[in-house]
Amino acid sequence: MSNIILYELEGCPYCAKVKEKLADLDLKYESRMVPQSHAEREEVEAVSGQTGVPVLVDEDHDVEGMPESDDIVEYLEETYGAAA
Repeated sequence: MSNIILYELEGCPYCAKVKEKLADLDLKYESRMVPQSHAEREEVEAVSGQTGVPVLVDEDHDVEGMPESDDIVEYLEETYGAAA
């Protein structure tokens, strides 16, 4: 089982950008879909302090709730790109 978790929303273009980078780097991850309503996103809010998605958790590198697709893509490239 992967230690990478992606909180995402169906149809979210920012989430798609992160998923594309995960696929490019051939990284396995667990997808956790969040509810459409921000008010119902307790799980992702508990992890990241906010209700927006995408949010990345990478237990192997002590990343506990990274928001913002550009930051996530940059992190994935820096952390996993050289090894790919």
